[in-house]
Amino acid sequence: MKGEEDGFGFADRSGGEKVEQLVQIKALFFARARDLTGINDVLLEVPSGSTTKDCLDKIVANFPRLEEILGCVVLALNEDYTTESTIVKDKDELAIIPPISGG
Repeated sequence: MKGEEDGFGFADRSGGEKVEQLVQIKALFFARARDLTGINDVLLEVPSGSTTKDCLDKIVANFPRLEEILGCVVLALNEDYTTESTIVKDKDELAIIPPISGG
């Protein structure tokens, strides 16, 4: 039926086409990630149901220099460490935290 939720989006009332639901998150870059991107944060729109890994993949596609540190970053979602399989929600903050060295 037109206009009813189908689990992936909503049917378009005018033609029956599916309209993808998007969520907006804010990605935060720290330390070397900030150096490689040249920015502190970026707004990102991803389909509803996306994981933190999906978001990270989209970020790396836009900032390919991040591949340099991809194998050793830690992710935090809304200030709590998280895994790559966590589903993001609208207005979430995803922090990309590379290893920090010092002495």
